[in-house]
Amino acid sequence: MSDPRSTPSIFTRGAVDLSSLKAPTPSRPAPDAAPAAAGGAPSPTPGAAPETILDVTEANFQSVLERSMSTPVILDFWADWCEPCKQLSPVLEKLAAEGGGSWLLGKVDVDANPRLAQALRVQGIPMVVAVVGGQLVEGFTGVLPENQIRQYVDAVLKAGGVSVAPTEDPRLGAADDALMSGDLDTAEEAYRKILAESPAERAAEAGLAQVELFRRIAGADPQAAVAKAEADPDDLAAQRLAADIEVVSGQAEQAYARLVAAVRRSSGEDRDEARKHLLSLFTVAGPDDPAVADARRALARALF
Repeated sequence: MSDPRSTPSIFTRGAVDLSSLKAPTPSRPAPDAAPAAAGGAPSPTPGAAPETILDVTEANFQSVLERSMSTPVILDFWADWCEPCKQLSPVLEKLAAEGGGSWLLGKVDVDANPRLAQALRVQGIPMVVAVVGGQLVEGFTGVLPENQIRQYVDAVLKAGGVSVAPTEDPRLGAADDALMSGDLDTAEEAYRKILAESPAERAAEAGLAQVELFRRIAGADPQAAVAKAEADPDDLAAQRLAADIEVVSGQAEQAYARLVAAVRRSSGEDRDEARKHLLSLFTVAGPDDPAVADARRALARALF
């Protein structure tokens, strides 16, 4: 299993046939559905309907495939030692409760179910994928902002033929779909068209900022980039790239602190460049993120 800090990625939502993945013969009966495993496992959010969250194991995975024929199942791969998992799981559990049974959240402890994790090519956690109609709908690894997770859930529901009431500009949905499929050029064009007509559209602004973020980290080695930044705090380019990688890997607070420190150490054009880069990361998260509010205050102190 790779380091949980590895860079998350958004995959195309192509279907993969899972019919050949059979459950092993269990050594003891496995429950069809139960709360997440004990021993520090993320627990369901209070108020979540029991039927919206499943404990998925190697023994009952075949039944999960069967349930996906009628109800989409989103799988959350986690482990007790994974700190980012403890950030992501409560968000997924809250959204599952809000979904009211329109989709199910399946929690998979990778330590307890290594064969299942290997069969689904889990390379890093937290990892989220979905099963719709017995086929895999790929998702993402790492921790994403809640609004982007909602976009993924909506895309899964659409893939499963579940009607999702439109709550925003349909062009925004098309742009989000392009972003999630990795078509950054199409996504950028769509977001820019929306902003040309509605400059205050925060969702389009955040989408465009995410396009730019993904382009900046393309081809980068996450571990090497962070190591370079740690070795040379005065290398502003290295600090910016490391911060980008940390945001995408669910370590936004660490990224913000890194750039605030860069602002504090620098002056003139370098200082302004670090400040602008930090503001671009705030745009990705959105103004309602508590970590953004804290980082804005830290930035103000660094500047004044």
